[in-house]
Amino acid sequence: LQRFKEGKVYMPEQAQEALRNFFRKGNLIALRELALRRTAERVDAQMRVYMREHAIGKVWPAAERLLVCVSPTPDSARLVRAAKRMAEGLGAPWITAYVETPAQLRLPQGARNTVIQTLRLAEQLGAETVTLPGQKMSEALLAFARDRNVTKLVVGKPRRRLWQRILLGSIVDALVQGSGDIDIYVISGEREDAAPAAPDRRRERAIDWPSYGWAIALVALTTGAAWLMFPFFELADLIMMYLLGIVVVAMRHGRGPSLLASVLSVAALDFFFVPPYFTFAVSDARHLFTFAVMLVVGFVISSLTVRIQAQAAAARSREARTAALYAMSRELASTLGVDELLTVALRHVSEVFKSQVVVLLPGPDRSLTAWSGGQFQLDASELGVARWVYEHRQPAGLGTATLPGASALHLPLIAPRGPVGVLGVRPADRHALDAPEQLHQLETFANQTALAIERARLADEASDAQIRMETERLRNSLLSSVSHDLRTPLATITGAVSTILENGSRLDDRTRQELLESVRDEGERLNRLVQNLLEMTRLESGALQLRKEWHSLEEVIGAALSRVGKRLANRRVTTRVPPSLPLVPMDDVLVEQVLVNILDNALKYTPPGSPIEIIATATDRAATVEVADRGPGLPHGEEDKVFEKFYRGRSDGERGAGLGLAICQGVVRAHGGRIWAQNLPGGGVAFLFTLPITDAQPTVDG
Repeated sequence: LQRFKEGKVYMPEQAQEALRNFFRKGNLIALRELALRRTAERVDAQMRVYMREHAIGKVWPAAERLLVCVSPTPDSARLVRAAKRMAEGLGAPWITAYVETPAQLRLPQGARNTVIQTLRLAEQLGAETVTLPGQKMSEALLAFARDRNVTKLVVGKPRRRLWQRILLGSIVDALVQGSGDIDIYVISGEREDAAPAAPDRRRERAIDWPSYGWAIALVALTTGAAWLMFPFFELADLIMMYLLGIVVVAMRHGRGPSLLASVLSVAALDFFFVPPYFTFAVSDARHLFTFAVMLVVGFVISSLTVRIQAQAAAARSREARTAALYAMSRELASTLGVDELLTVALRHVSEVFKSQVVVLLPGPDRSLTAWSGGQFQLDASELGVARWVYEHRQPAGLGTATLPGASALHLPLIAPRGPVGVLGVRPADRHALDAPEQLHQLETFANQTALAIERARLADEASDAQIRMETERLRNSLLSSVSHDLRTPLATITGAVSTILENGSRLDDRTRQELLESVRDEGERLNRLVQNLLEMTRLESGALQLRKEWHSLEEVIGAALSRVGKRLANRRVTTRVPPSLPLVPMDDVLVEQVLVNILDNALKYTPPGSPIEIIATATDRAATVEVADRGPGLPHGEEDKVFEKFYRGRSDGERGAGLGLAICQGVVRAHGGRIWAQNLPGGGVAFLFTLPITDAQPTVDG
């Protein structure tokens, strides 16, 4: 502000205006805070990269960062709010993490809904949310905390009693023992007014009686096999047979049937293979220890097998979600245009979530309108839900706490520059999106769609900006070329006419004739320039209409030579047109203009008196015209550039506006032919163009 007052930034009157409108003290403080925050984020990111590159496992407390761990209990919402207040007090970013252990995979639907609601609450409060897979919750949390350089870890108070913590352990104790430099905060959060919701018990798991039947049958089958082996094998070998049966039951039918198979296997071993036979009595007390070990091993094997299967199922589910997201992202990345992107996004969302999908996009007045490719119609109430979602940037509708009576779930499409629309999803099963992973995946799809829409719009804006820049460049080039080419002949005409008017009586006839001829020549030059500008305008606007008729190339070439005849007075022009050359369908006026422009180009860029040659040939499919000169030729690599608008080569004499050859290219392409330039071996350049002959030659009836 002092520099402003001293006039070191703006002029005094401008400085006062800037101080009143923008550079106020509050604005400058806010800008300084934003700059410091951005600097801190960049330094923190660089530090974490350095730690990973040098395998530094401990935490460097360069800046505060909080990590709060949530669980399926209703108290997790209070824990999240308490962590939010703690993060605000420290001015630190915070992360909310949920660890998905094998035990967590078996939670009922109500508990899983609690988790997703808690994570959603954390996102609304500004936290970054993550779901961590792992065997032990404490190990997964500490590994993630060290990777993200977390300085404070917040957990809830343990619910187990003291004797349970001693026997079974506690996550708080495990975190404290392995935390190292990380501070552990154990809090309960403030009590909420509303009582926690009761767990959802609508879907009790039914007993799978057939699986238990298969477990009994498999134990019986194993007993039969062991009975055949009994005379030839030891008791330990028979125990291995029963353990193998327990593994098979655990793999095929789950925990309960495998536990039953363990108990039945011990009982069958005792009844059939331990003396006294066919009774449960045991003569040797050591067999009791064998039975106990066998039962424990059976329980452990069944538990481990079921856990591995649950982990494999979770891994397959994650793989399927990742593959679906990758397929959609890959297709979005290779698609251009908002309509095409929305078609791709709706197809993927509809296929993955078995739903009908609609997208609403904002108009110029920010009112939402349904995209034409949607899969269902929205009534007035659904449109109201979508408008609320767009304005508040939060999900609403089916399965949420906001307007749950809606028939569809509405998600905001939020891009870096703000909301770009609303995604509406109406699943065939109203409970299809109850699973937390399903909802998270849908939100990820929505985010990818929003980013794709933003990318397409930015591409359109960049294209428009490029077009405006190109238009401005062409306009400047046109003004520069035309102003020069208009000013030169106008100055000549003005000077000649002024001389005749002022000194007409004192001029001899020869001088007067030369002045009048210069006026005529410069007038013709102006006429050619204006005609070229008009032709280019017609070509670019698409207003050029061909009037094709069958004409003789010899006559068109003769007409072009007549138009530039006076300028060719000191040139030797050779034409080679075979008498058998067929008629060609063309617009003779425009093709004549092509020849005139090529000849005019040769006159400008070749030495005076150098020869010009015109050759015409034809095949069954096309006629080719070649105009060759013996000038300096074209620089290497510029054979195609000469046909660009406003391109002009080096010339010591008269220069044009750089439109003649561009017009030639437009006319020839309009006829369906091609035009090109090539340097000649002996010096000079040849311009060739073709005119297609697509129809049969006309006949003259006698």
